[in-house]
Amino acid sequence: MKKTYVYRSSLAPYIEGLICQKRADGFLYEYEAYILKTFDDFCVDNGFRDTVITRELVMKWAVQRETEGINYRNQRVSFIRQLSLYMNSLGINSYIPRQTASTVTTIPHILSTEELKSLYHVIDSYLPDKEKWQRFSIEYQVIFRLYYCCGLRLAEVCNLKVKDVNLEDGILKIVQSKGNKDRLVYMADDVADLCRNYHKRMVSLLPGSEWFFPGRVQGQPIRKTSMYKKFKQFWNMTPFADACDKAPTIHALRHTFVVNRMNEWMLEGTSLNTMMPYLSRYLGHSSVEGTFYYYHQVDKAFQIVRKKDSLSGRVIPEVVPYEE
Repeated sequence: MKKTYVYRSSLAPYIEGLICQKRADGFLYEYEAYILKTFDDFCVDNGFRDTVITRELVMKWAVQRETEGINYRNQRVSFIRQLSLYMNSLGINSYIPRQTASTVTTIPHILSTEELKSLYHVIDSYLPDKEKWQRFSIEYQVIFRLYYCCGLRLAEVCNLKVKDVNLEDGILKIVQSKGNKDRLVYMADDVADLCRNYHKRMVSLLPGSEWFFPGRVQGQPIRKTSMYKKFKQFWNMTPFADACDKAPTIHALRHTFVVNRMNEWMLEGTSLNTMMPYLSRYLGHSSVEGTFYYYHQVDKAFQIVRKKDSLSGRVIPEVVPYEE
């Protein structure tokens, strides 16, 4: 069941029209609807009453907040760009913000075995202060393991619905992820068991929840922003936080999954040419090159490549594209 927002600004009819059109075209458009709601509130709070999108409004909306990164800011602006394009298609002359490229991709921090153990010890020991939120202790234990053990993206875990989790066979159905692609992700037996035990607990705590990981707001999934903050909190509680020159983000767990899996294959002598198409599909990448790019970025990977130098030149191609 999609969340229904009430839009109150002078642009409300066009926001609702855009959302209806996108959903009619087969897009979920749930996260976008939420961002458009925050834009709608922004218009009301700032006394904006025009029925067109002006440059002045876009410039105010585009100011980067202290609590967000440039990529998230660019994403917010891109949704308003879509709204402006929609309004112009209706003959309403609105300012169209230019498309902004994301920042240069930085080299990710690949977590060591010791760092992973320490991080999960912190997560497993966490207990919220308020009793009504103590269910999140078991949610976090499962959520953060899916990021690493299955290499899932941030939103893919947050947006999991109960109906898309096949607990009997241990399969996750990832619906309309990046590039609007669906895929099946097979869990390892121990991860599937963890999900089964977790779900039994959640059914008793929140019966009838549509979301596999319900958030604080009734009827809504856990927020991506909440997961960003929690990961940072948990990482800072590990003994490695102060000694790390570049703090990892939650996406580092996905990177670590890829690098560790490829390293295992290389050390075992398994053909990457054979296995990489499977790993790429598992991750939701549109090409093998997008997966190889992960491997190209990190020193830890090339420690293995150097050991396998006679093989690596043939199986680790030079790649430029990047696809999370």
